[in-house]
Amino acid sequence: MKSLLSITVLAFVGSTLFAQAGPPPALRQDIDRRTQAVMDSVIAWRRNIHQHPELSGQEVRTSALVAERLRALGLEVRTEVGGHGVVGLLKGGKPGKVVALRADMDALPVVEPPGLPFASTVRTVYNGQDVGVMHACGHDTHVAMLLGVAQVLAGIRAQLPGSVKFLFQPAEEQTPDGGAKPMIEAGALEDPKVDAIFGLHVTPTRVGTLQYRGGPFMASADNLLIVVHGKQTHGAKPWGGVDPIVVASQIVLGLQTIISRQADLVQAPAIVTIGVMRGGVRFNIIPDSVVMEGTIRAMDETMRRDIHARIKRTAESIAQSAGATATVTIEDGYPVTVNDPTLTARMLPTLQRVAGPERVTEIPPATWSEDFSRFEEKVPGMFFNLGVTPDSIDPAKAAPNHSPLFFADEAAFPTGVRALANLAVDYLYGTKR
Repeated sequence: MKSLLSITVLAFVGSTLFAQAGPPPALRQDIDRRTQAVMDSVIAWRRNIHQHPELSGQEVRTSALVAERLRALGLEVRTEVGGHGVVGLLKGGKPGKVVALRADMDALPVVEPPGLPFASTVRTVYNGQDVGVMHACGHDTHVAMLLGVAQVLAGIRAQLPGSVKFLFQPAEEQTPDGGAKPMIEAGALEDPKVDAIFGLHVTPTRVGTLQYRGGPFMASADNLLIVVHGKQTHGAKPWGGVDPIVVASQIVLGLQTIISRQADLVQAPAIVTIGVMRGGVRFNIIPDSVVMEGTIRAMDETMRRDIHARIKRTAESIAQSAGATATVTIEDGYPVTVNDPTLTARMLPTLQRVAGPERVTEIPPATWSEDFSRFEEKVPGMFFNLGVTPDSIDPAKAAPNHSPLFFADEAAFPTGVRALANLAVDYLYGTKR
């Protein structure tokens, strides 16, 4: 209750300050006109990118298209930033702060079913397997919309009190490192230094709606590897060895008690999932070892570290009790995506103005993960969702991101472009050095 009250008060204060320091109404109207004018191009870019998807770390064609468009708008452009990342700098006509807008560019190893006239038919090799490639998470829409924002803001650059950095990021899907980290290490947030960052993600919710949350927005995601070492023996004589399959099964059950009985879920949600278990090559041979792989999700950094310690203790203790051993390796992935509460409250009126108050919703934390979190570790940020499910489809029945049936209605694009453009402009007008 206290947290909700704080957000409400901050939203009121932010709205009051914003009303005093916002851009001229004529400029907002100009943004709307320019958004409509660029929509045909946004749709064309999206379909082009969707038809030619590229996996994480392979975004050569996409980054070239982005760089070409940004240069045509007169932006300062850096390429190969932390891989295939592209950074475009739009300098405003007046001095001020620097705001960054981010879009991710990579696709997924998913076969796209036929149907769309611009459906992907690309195939490639992934993890040694021949796979299809599809923008099943909507990153094609992110790129196209941000290019649209760049064109809109380039047209009003003389009126901008500050600068806008456009970050086109590769390898968002390439956990645990992702593409944000190498971009940051390559100086994407420096020269000039970024003061705040905004980004969006399309989701299977009602078209044109926006979802936000101050504080923890999405979970951390860590990779878990457990190797259980037993002693191989004949399946007809289990007492002649140590069965790692039974031990691994006990460990799976033991790990569930960490979440159900040890973690304080009132404080924050958390998840431990085992998704892979490999062991044995023949029905009547008890193997020497079993490999388990899984994911750990948390919404709180302290809880995240506590769960790591409990997993190690649980696995090792269960294995020891059976005469086996367990080697636990936890690889840190994306941290918790934490939207700066003050910034989120301050910019909420912008989202409400763009989409309409009734179409902007505060949502609970989500257990997905995002390496936008890396940027938010460095500068205050706000990440939000844009609904892309057509009105003709019940969002509860819509295919989720990463499904081959995921569909993004292009009718949502004007809202996405206007949201990002207005966030950048309102932020620059509402802050002073």
